[in-house]
Amino acid sequence: MGSSVNIDIKNKPEGYEGQGFFATSLDRVVGLARKNSLWPLPFATSCCGIEFMATMAANYDLSRFGMERLSFSPRQADLLIVAGTISKKLGPVLRQVYEQMAEPKWVIAMGACASSGGIFDTYSVLQGIDKIIPVDVYVPGCPPRPEQLIDGILKIQEMVHNESLSRRTSDEYKKRLAVYGIE
Repeated sequence: MGSSVNIDIKNKPEGYEGQGFFATSLDRVVGLARKNSLWPLPFATSCCGIEFMATMAANYDLSRFGMERLSFSPRQADLLIVAGTISKKLGPVLRQVYEQMAEPKWVIAMGACASSGGIFDTYSVLQGIDKIIPVDVYVPGCPPRPEQLIDGILKIQEMVHNESLSRRTSDEYKKRLAVYGIE
């Protein structure tokens, strides 16, 4: 009747614990919550979009990572997944979508076209989305397999988990955005 039960939580943040309490920093708790509740906005323009759809399907099931709710509104998303070729005419639209997203926000460039223009070295194709918006993770491939996108998402989750609450207001972050002309 007086036996105690030990519950082992595998992904708990660092902190102090004892009989009946657990204490950690606010940064750790917020990072853990954000990491497991990212809402992606797919900006899919070509074959990489098909691979993104495969990643959302039952075989790979992106909802295992807390991403079962895709957001097609930039104001309700915090992870922008740019999948495919971005023409120079589409560049301002992509930038507007990025600017409409609330902070904190993260970006994945999925595939060779989003990362570097891919095989389309022409006057009309943007040679990498990092010319107009900051990119956090690049996923290589033409098109990348769903496993590669999942690896990129895991890297984003690691960044989100370890990011301090004050990073987005730091001078370093503001300088990074200023390079892109974003205030």
